[in-house]
Amino acid sequence: MARDSKGTKAAWTAAATLASAATLYFGWRAWWHSRHCGNRDVPEPAKPVDLSRYVGKWYELARYENRFERGCRNVTAEYAARSDGLIDVVNTCGTAKGGQKVSRGRAKVVPDSGDAKLKVSFFGPFYAGHYWVLDHDDDYQWAIVGEPSGCYLWLLHREATLEPSQVSSLRQRAGALGYDLRKLRRTRQSGNG
Repeated sequence: MARDSKGTKAAWTAAATLASAATLYFGWRAWWHSRHCGNRDVPEPAKPVDLSRYVGKWYELARYENRFERGCRNVTAEYAARSDGLIDVVNTCGTAKGGQKVSRGRAKVVPDSGDAKLKVSFFGPFYAGHYWVLDHDDDYQWAIVGEPSGCYLWLLHREATLEPSQVSSLRQRAGALGYDLRKLRRTRQSGNG
């Protein structure tokens, strides 16, 4: 009987340790997400995307700050359809010293997403990045892009500089999608300060 008691006690101790670790981990994740992410309930894309109209050059008007764009200005993203059905991606970032950083990758459409969800790869054959066109206008002049964690957000436009009222309208649309606008950082483009 003493042996069963020791085994039971060890099992309870292990279970309690595991439960404590899980509580700490999920508590930490919730805290981290609330501090670093701006939307806990990312919506599905509002409408399908016509990729033949979406490809081309986009200027980043605003974004949630992220490690791979820290300090970037004059940010553009260019998309080009490929004959194999993939999309070439070229992201360009101007640096404070006047140089440029360029990232090249490719994207593939997520099936049954209305072409509004893409998986992106900048590192070999691994399509790990999510790219969701959450909303866009009918003329493909602006787009709001995010991903399922709510930690990344980009406001894109075909023009590098806009009237403040246009930027405000785009910000309000992102807010209506549930994004915390306090985390949105305006991207410096030549001419918009």
